[in-house]
Amino acid sequence: AVSPESAPPQRRSRSAAFTHRHEMSPNPAKKARRESGPATGPDTVVVLDYGSQYTQLITRRVRELGVFSCLLPGDVDMKRITDQNPSVIILSGGPNSVHVEDAPTVPDGFFDHCQKHDIPVLGICYGMQLLVQRLGGKVEQATTAEYGRMPVHTVSDSLLYKGETETSQQVWMSHGDEATALPPGFRCVGKSDAGAVVAIEDPARKLFGLQYHPEVTHSERGFETIKRFLFDIAGLTAGWSMQNVLDEQIALVKEKVGPDAHVICALSGGVDSAVAATLVHRAIGDRLHCCFVDNGLLRYKEQERVMKMFKDHLHLPVTCVDDSERLLAKLKGITDPEKKRKCIGAQFIEVFKEYKAEVEAKTGVRPTFLVQGTLYPDVIESCPPPGSDQKHSHTIKSHHNVGGLPKELGFELVEPLRMLFKDEVRKLGLLMDVPKQFISRHPFPGPGLGVRILGDVCAEGALETIRAVDEIYINEIRAAGLYDEIWQAFAVFLPIKSVGVQGDQRTHSHVVGLRAITSSDGMTADWYQFEAKFLQNVSAKICNQVKNVNRVVYDITSKPPSTVEWE
Repeated sequence: AVSPESAPPQRRSRSAAFTHRHEMSPNPAKKARRESGPATGPDTVVVLDYGSQYTQLITRRVRELGVFSCLLPGDVDMKRITDQNPSVIILSGGPNSVHVEDAPTVPDGFFDHCQKHDIPVLGICYGMQLLVQRLGGKVEQATTAEYGRMPVHTVSDSLLYKGETETSQQVWMSHGDEATALPPGFRCVGKSDAGAVVAIEDPARKLFGLQYHPEVTHSERGFETIKRFLFDIAGLTAGWSMQNVLDEQIALVKEKVGPDAHVICALSGGVDSAVAATLVHRAIGDRLHCCFVDNGLLRYKEQERVMKMFKDHLHLPVTCVDDSERLLAKLKGITDPEKKRKCIGAQFIEVFKEYKAEVEAKTGVRPTFLVQGTLYPDVIESCPPPGSDQKHSHTIKSHHNVGGLPKELGFELVEPLRMLFKDEVRKLGLLMDVPKQFISRHPFPGPGLGVRILGDVCAEGALETIRAVDEIYINEIRAAGLYDEIWQAFAVFLPIKSVGVQGDQRTHSHVVGLRAITSSDGMTADWYQFEAKFLQNVSAKICNQVKNVNRVVYDITSKPPSTVEWE
């Protein structure tokens, strides 16, 4: 049974994590590992991914505390793990059961290595069950599964909850199995109302487990528990920052590109490619050549606005290529979404070939490097977690993920953002004085309006209509002071018409859809709940000001089950 404790000292605030010093005695094994291991620099937390929908959040929470964290598939070998020289290892949750055949598990020798090198381990959900099952305990199907937010009761004289004045808290559960017998050396320091073991620890071996998800905001003191584990228990130092990233990446780009090579970057007008290009430009100067392609699928005055931003604020060497006439001619009549994407991607490659030849003719040097704004979620998704049966495909991104360009173009990739999440890229951009109004721009898909016009993009005024509708919608969002609350907002042209009444006359005009979502990284999203009055005003303005539109609908679907874009 779990027992209460008398009132402990007051907890530190979240911001104190960046100045907080470990209160325990220094760990000599940790010091030796950092001096002799294969990696140098700040502490690293390795998260082994077993398929939980929240795994990325673990990595993000650790980074928010000023500690570098990276994600690896749960079935990697020990060398992949030791190459990172981890100070801490976290085992994520996942949908599998540890007691079934071929269930994902830790690599051979994992626990022996962690004990030998004094590496603390935290198992979360499935990760806790792995600890229990692999170390001699027992995990069985629970009599009562626990899902969603519910109370748990903790032991305050434990390391995981030391210093907490309350012994009950609301947490987020998602499990159908439970630990029914703990391995030798472990004790239970938390239980649910139903009596399930939800927190365990073996301080001597620095092994800890949580059956719930501390990384999600639904767990009211989960962030504090992660912080306590990293700093009080593991003795880590908050030494990782965006300035570290900037300095390191500039040095790496200089080393990789060398003193003479030339580099090309395809700018989309989005945040990622602009931040990547700005960083590389700082590293190599005017040996960077940027190309912005107007393919005819941009928003209202997009070319004019983006080029002005590049010139006046980012001071990047950018060439604008207007390829709209050629691409739209090829897209005419194509209605299948994937065929549209492939057509857009193929034409982009043709433009890129021509631009590369122009740079070579101008400089006398053939560009051999290509800047790509790959982010960490792209890297993670290319390595599906074990037991998930996920098959990763780049097809959806083939039109703008230039890592998929033909090999005959002969480029070596430069990806300075590949270890960062979207919010971290924005912070990095601000550090390099990229204007906030550019940094806060909503994401825009690689195929542009090609995936926001359902069906033929060249159909009956579709492009002009959607540009006008989108401009009104976004301007109204800005005027209402809501733009920065929303991850992404846009209009969709639907290939249908509806009957209406305008000016006392019957009309048969187009229907447009509006979408707005909130998200932290675009991986999952919720629809934004505008006030009814706002939607009423926007709908009226669109129908009054945009010719041939007589009906406006609002998308109230989350992701999942839908995607952000309609195509």
